[in-house]
Amino acid sequence: MSPKITTELLKQLRQVMKSPKYVQEPVQAYIVPSGDAHQSEYIAPCDCRRAFISGFDGSAGTAIVTEQHAAMWTDGRYFLQAAHQMDNNWTLMKMGLKDTPTQEDWLVSVLPEGSKVGVDPFIIPADQWKRMSKALRSAGHDLVPVKENLIDMIWTDCPQRPCKPLITLDLSYTGVSWRDKIVALRSKMAERKVLWFVVTALDEVAWLFNLRGSDVEYNPVFFAYAVIGMNTIRLFIDGDRMTDPAVREHLQLDSTLDPEFKIQVMPYGSILSELQAVGAGLSPKEKVWLSDKASYALTEAIPKAYRYLTPYTPICIAKAVKNASETEGMRRAHVPKGTVTEIIAADKAEEFRSQQKDFVELSFGTISSTGPNGAIIHYKPVPETNRTLSVNEIYLLDSGAQYKDGTTDVTRTMHFGTPSAYEKECFTYVLKGHIAVSAAIFPNGTKGHLLDSFARSALWDCGLDYLHGTGHGVGSFLNVHEGPCGISYKTFADEPLEAGMIVSDEPGYYEDGSFGIRIENVVLVIPAETKYNFKNRGSLTFEPLTLVPIQTKMIDVNLLTQKECNWVNDYHQKCREVIGAELERQGRHEALRWLIQETEPLIRVQ
Repeated sequence: MSPKITTELLKQLRQVMKSPKYVQEPVQAYIVPSGDAHQSEYIAPCDCRRAFISGFDGSAGTAIVTEQHAAMWTDGRYFLQAAHQMDNNWTLMKMGLKDTPTQEDWLVSVLPEGSKVGVDPFIIPADQWKRMSKALRSAGHDLVPVKENLIDMIWTDCPQRPCKPLITLDLSYTGVSWRDKIVALRSKMAERKVLWFVVTALDEVAWLFNLRGSDVEYNPVFFAYAVIGMNTIRLFIDGDRMTDPAVREHLQLDSTLDPEFKIQVMPYGSILSELQAVGAGLSPKEKVWLSDKASYALTEAIPKAYRYLTPYTPICIAKAVKNASETEGMRRAHVPKGTVTEIIAADKAEEFRSQQKDFVELSFGTISSTGPNGAIIHYKPVPETNRTLSVNEIYLLDSGAQYKDGTTDVTRTMHFGTPSAYEKECFTYVLKGHIAVSAAIFPNGTKGHLLDSFARSALWDCGLDYLHGTGHGVGSFLNVHEGPCGISYKTFADEPLEAGMIVSDEPGYYEDGSFGIRIENVVLVIPAETKYNFKNRGSLTFEPLTLVPIQTKMIDVNLLTQKECNWVNDYHQKCREVIGAELERQGRHEALRWLIQETEPLIRVQ
């Protein structure tokens, strides 16, 4: 993997940072976040500005370019990848390590007095702007909005913004109509005494209207905003996709509806001027509800006195708590409709997934890594790095798909020969952490970050750890990474877990230059029966939705407790019952024999 040569690009960027054609005043630093105008984690090619200027294309990272320096902040998932993809013009800032400065501290240390730091106001979230602006101002610098995105000014062959057809979802998939979702949203608005609600996150727009798209690879979303009033609905979207008869019928665009359900379709690019008009027409005490993660540009369109900002919107919360139809769909999505053994190469896994009923696309780029490539947490095989699978190395496969009835994400780690004692030891510590989370019983109201140390305890006991969170929320035929819940030491702002939420459980261990280990299931939060019920608050636990055997030859059974052995055996029994029945029904006898072999009970010697 050769790094991208960025000398000429950085020279061009530094020129436009000083050009009166693009900036009112020269900026001494320019920030290039990794998101888009909707603050998405996964973005369309036209929004990959940070990858364009630096060469680093991981899903998380922020580039900052000054007149003399270029620096990249990213987290532990991407330390190795970023180091490989960036040339020596760049300094890698390893977030989470104690000697790594924050972006603000670094800027203060390298900038001349009274500098201006520029950023595209549509790409930076309002909460991040507020935090960064305050820190820079206290040191005598100014954070300034730059109307024209400066990367776009030098990106001569930037791809067009996608505008692909939409998919309509009926009640069998969604459980609730879009009209009923609007009613529920307006009820929440009335509780908070707000007149307007601005929907900026792509997955929230898709969920609200029971629509899906394919504008962003692996995420069934489309570029749109929505503004919901107490009596109006405005959908900001481009292209001829709204002429599709199925979409028009789904949204009842040609029907005679009560005015409060009549959708006004408006150009995607008119969102800012429309919000400014809403802001200008507000009376005292009238409020507009936005996420504090909406862009600074859209947030500023509403005068400060009229804003009602929250970290998570009611749509975000409602979307995370799956209803009965969504939960059943997620269960179906995790039962193979063909033979998916998870022990084959990534292209074969994709081929098999694509043969399943209701398949739409993958839910992320398959991570198929053997030996030292496995230590690159979000590794993607390319011809230059492609290694042949062998009987001498650990193989890690992290794959998933989007189906109309749900979203999947599963990781299994396996060895095709004989694993070493050390490899088995490390695998077993990871498994113990996976079980600790999956089997945990915890009170209602518990936030996911409190469970993160459960997954790490066995590793910590031996002086090992991993540099990523333990779990993320999972959408229902939506983004594979979904807020507001998760299991991670990195945030304390997550929402409490509640029954119906779906998250991943994926501890790991990565030995640089040797191997990577991760075990991941998607799990459903369910009520737990306990002997007592302190303060009548109730308890929760997890039910695994993913049903794929965990390779038993990688397990050092002597390191497991009897309770942990029982968990593995019970899990494998469920794999036999659910997946075995489906394979039997299909007449897939070879796959069934493999399943039986891989789920033989563990026996722990006393």
